[in-house]
Amino acid sequence: MPAPRNHFKAALKAGRQQIGLWLNMGEALTAEIAGTAGFDWLVIDGEHGPNDLRSIMAQLQALSASPSEVVVRPPMGETWFIKQLLDIGARTLLVPMVDSAREAEELVRAVRYPPRGVRGVGAAVARASGFNAIPDYAETAADEICLIVQAETMAAIRDLENIAAVDGVDGIFIGPADLSADMGYLGRMEAPEVQEVIDKAIVTIVKAGKAAGILTFSESLNRHYLDLGASFVAVGADVTEFSGALKALAARYGRAAGKPAPRPGY
Repeated sequence: MPAPRNHFKAALKAGRQQIGLWLNMGEALTAEIAGTAGFDWLVIDGEHGPNDLRSIMAQLQALSASPSEVVVRPPMGETWFIKQLLDIGARTLLVPMVDSAREAEELVRAVRYPPRGVRGVGAAVARASGFNAIPDYAETAADEICLIVQAETMAAIRDLENIAAVDGVDGIFIGPADLSADMGYLGRMEAPEVQEVIDKAIVTIVKAGKAAGILTFSESLNRHYLDLGASFVAVGADVTEFSGALKALAARYGRAAGKPAPRPGY
């Protein structure tokens, strides 16, 4: 019996557009709720969320019945941590700050077992194999692991064609916030100069035959990137959506405007 099919990886390969949501709360319950919302993919964020290995595993468990594919973003592309993430059941990884093809090649090796890579062989005791319930896991795992690298510096943009040519990289995700900061436009990712770089990057990735992705909180920009050929676009985050919904609710009763609460009657 082979490793379970990764429908997100299959969708990217087929060029089907996938809409996603960022999970930054670090909580299994909110992740489970997001898993019922209808997104194609959900990112458990270990870079900018209060997550560790156990909280990531708890969210993977909470989302095990969800039709949304779970993507895990580690805080960095360290081989030792990637090994642990894969063993607890992450099968789609989004690795931040990949600046060169050489770094991308090392990540490919990190997600593959020897002799094609350096992933530690521990499938018999891993959640990923159903604790050895999938006897062919080690032989078939690489086919269903999806590796996405993040290009979020000008160094990565300059080496983008070479990164896209790396066999084993399934997609390249543009990190607009860090990219704009690296360009000298901190907090201004909508600047025309930044958008020109992003647009060209998406075209370059798609032309190379790889899936292009991005996250913004702007619906107009997200739709623009989809029209440009991006195939996996995250359109929001649980923290911002939750915060916005609560503020809107409070505002309907005057709280957001700073009005004092009415005194209870006796």
